[in-house]
Amino acid sequence: MGAFHAYDIRGVYNVDFDKDTVYRTGFFLPELLKTDKVLVGRDCRVSSPEIHEYLVKGITDAGADVCDLGLCTTPMVYFGTAKYGFKASVQITASHNPASYNGMKVSMENALPVGFDNGLGQIKEWIDEGRECIPAKTRGKVHEMDIREDYLEFLLGYREDYSGLRLAFDLSNGMSVLFARRIFGDSPAYIFDEMDGRFPNHEPNPLVPKNIVSLQSLVKETRADIGVIYDGDADRVMFVDETGAFISPDLMIAVLGHYFLESRGDRGIVLQDIRSSKAVGEYLVPMGAEMRTWKVGRAFAARKLRELDGVFGGELAGHYYFRDFFYSDSGLLASILILNVVASMKRKGVSVSSLISRIARYRNSGEINFRVEDKQGAMDAVREYFVSKETPTASMDFDGYRVEFPEWWFNIRPSNTEPYLRFICEAVSDDLLSEKVADVRRILSERFGAVQE
Repeated sequence: MGAFHAYDIRGVYNVDFDKDTVYRTGFFLPELLKTDKVLVGRDCRVSSPEIHEYLVKGITDAGADVCDLGLCTTPMVYFGTAKYGFKASVQITASHNPASYNGMKVSMENALPVGFDNGLGQIKEWIDEGRECIPAKTRGKVHEMDIREDYLEFLLGYREDYSGLRLAFDLSNGMSVLFARRIFGDSPAYIFDEMDGRFPNHEPNPLVPKNIVSLQSLVKETRADIGVIYDGDADRVMFVDETGAFISPDLMIAVLGHYFLESRGDRGIVLQDIRSSKAVGEYLVPMGAEMRTWKVGRAFAARKLRELDGVFGGELAGHYYFRDFFYSDSGLLASILILNVVASMKRKGVSVSSLISRIARYRNSGEINFRVEDKQGAMDAVREYFVSKETPTASMDFDGYRVEFPEWWFNIRPSNTEPYLRFICEAVSDDLLSEKVADVRRILSERFGAVQE
C-alpha cells in the first residue's frame, strides 16, 4: 500500500497499487465524504481507462452516482467540484510523474483537498484491515458531464491583450492540450501538443532541467518573449525568459503581484511555501501584500489560503492558488495572468529577464536532496549548528525548519514519501551560499552518513 501519501494516492501502477486498491478506494469514498454523488475525471495516461473503470465500479457498487467528466485537467475537476456543489471528486492522474505512474487526487466540498491526515489515511486503514465491500442493493448510476465550455469561458474571462507578444508553449503531451490553443490561439509556437500518455518526448515534469531543453530551444528559435510549459495534468506551470533561462517558480508569485495588487488594486494576504525566496515578500510587501508562509503541497496550501481568505499564493513547485478559483491551483489560469503582466511590461519596454532581475536579489542553491535515515536528528543538528553561531532574524518550525539570518536563510525539511531531507539555501553572495551549503554537506555526511542525491 505504498501509494498513499500526504497529498494523494500515487505510485507505479500494478506495483505500488492496483485495480483492487482503486476499487476499494472508490467503494469507501462515498462513506468517507458522506455523499451519494462523486465527480470523476481522468488524464491521458495509458493506465487511466482501467483505473477509471474500477474506480467507477467501486463508487457505484457503494450505491453512489458518478458524474463522469472524461478526459480533463486536474484544475477542471476542482472547478467542477466547487462550482457545481459536489462533496467528493477524484481526478485520475499522476501529475508530473513518469508514464508508468498513476494515481488519484481526491477533493471534498469546495474543492478542498483530501490528504492522508483528513481522509486518505482512513481509506488506507479500511483497506489494510480487509474491510468488506458489500455492494448496495441499489447500485449507483453513471452520468456523463461535460463542463469544458464552462471552464473555458471562466478562463477566457481573465485573458487580456497578448497581440504584442511572441509566445512559445510546450504542452508536454499532457492535459493542457485540451485548452491551450483555444485560450492562446494559433499564433504561438507549440511543441508536444498532442495528448499522449506515454509522454514520448519528455517526462511531464518541468522542474527537471532536461525536460525544458526543447522549450528553451524553441524560445530562441522563434525569438519568443517567454516560454511556457505545463506538467502532465496542467495543475502546474513554469516559464523560461526570452533568453531561454529557466525562471524559479517562486519568483512568479512576485510577478502575479502586478496583476492582483497593482492592476486590480487588491490588498490582502499572499501565501508562499516555506521554500520561497525571501525576495518574493520583499517585492510584494511594498505593493500592499501581507505575506504568509506555510507548508509545501496542495493539501496544505489550498486549505490555508481559504482559511486566511488570501488573494493568491504559490509554491516553488509551480503551483499557484487563487481566491478567484475557489482557493485552488490552475496552471492555465496562472499562465493567463502571468502573460497579462508580461504583455503589459512589454508595452512599457520591459523584458521578462529584466522584470525577473528586479525581483531576484539573492543567490539560491535550489533544492538539494540528501538520503538520511534519521531525518529528525539531522534536521535538529543543522539548525542547532547555525543558531549557535548566529542570531536568527526569523524561525519557523513547521514542515521542517526555516531559519533566517541577516544575509542568508535555509529550509531543511523531510520528504513525506522517501528517506530524504530536502535542503534549500539562499544568500546575498555566491561565496556565502557556497560556504553554508558546504557546512550542511559536512554535518550531514560526517554525523549522519548522508549521501547527496
